[in-house]
Amino acid sequence: LAFRMQTQVPQIIDINKETAATRELYGIGTKPTDNLGRRCLLARKLVEKGVRFVQLYASTWDSHDYIARAHGSLIRSVDRPIAGLLKDLKQRGLLEETLVVWMGEFGRTPKVNARGGRDHYPRAFSAALAGCGVQGGRVIGKTSRDGTNITDRPVGVSDMLRTICHGLGVDADQENMSNIGRPI
Repeated sequence: LAFRMQTQVPQIIDINKETAATRELYGIGTKPTDNLGRRCLLARKLVEKGVRFVQLYASTWDSHDYIARAHGSLIRSVDRPIAGLLKDLKQRGLLEETLVVWMGEFGRTPKVNARGGRDHYPRAFSAALAGCGVQGGRVIGKTSRDGTNITDRPVGVSDMLRTICHGLGVDADQENMSNIGRPI
């Protein structure tokens, strides 16, 4: 593994050799805001080479104040790279064996706070999934009109983890032991 990392990784992470069309698909140009596009392209290249788990970080969405100003450019910076990643994975025949999960670590309050932001809200959150047989275009679960209460088909963290395990081909019911003897 160490040898392969030394000899193969430099070529894998070099996105400068990608075609102009591929770079365009991911929205990669010369702007600093192209970072997510670069990360998404790198993720595709790693998946294509057999890497089983890739995690991307898309800037800081943890805004508790001035959310309209803070998230304006963030919103515009994610659409193209994410769409490019999904399209590229599909065109290469990798989407059916790759689970893409787009989510944050917490939900957000339905109401804007006094500082113009939204705080952590554990009662409801959004996530988008694609690949590994996930049926597209479906909304699972529903909140009240004001977003404060779950009104239909609640989905918990354990449900999300089971879905991820299923996509990864991991038996969610099998108990394993960590290297320090802790059940997982």
